[in-house]
Amino acid sequence: VQLQAFGGGLVQAGGSLRLSCAASVHTFSSRGMGWFRQAPGKEREFVANISWKGGSTYYADSVKGRFTISRDNAKNTVYLQMNSLKPEDTAVYYCATTAPAAVVGREMALYDYWGQGTQVTVSS
Repeated sequence: VQLQAFGGGLVQAGGSLRLSCAASVHTFSSRGMGWFRQAPGKEREFVANISWKGGSTYYADSVKGRFTISRDNAKNTVYLQMNSLKPEDTAVYYCATTAPAAVVGREMALYDYWGQGTQVTVSS
């Protein structure tokens, strides 16, 4: 299983970015997906997740109402639309996948494969 995250960049506060994560696995449609982030000097933290069918999503309080996670199982891709970005959103963003048919949640231990990360920098 390989996950490739891209779409990061430099944006001004209040701007938007859309991250994508492409998965090279034939069981993508049966896997929950999550986004996490890690800011310099801080621990990696949960951002959002989506169930394998896409019918259930969950967000960290810090991004609720600003970020939207979605997936396209036909393209083996999960997205994170980030609006109204703030300087405190600056971090490396990682996508991750659960095992097939596994429970999806906010704990990193639930995810068995991780992408390499993409840098998001929000300037004030």
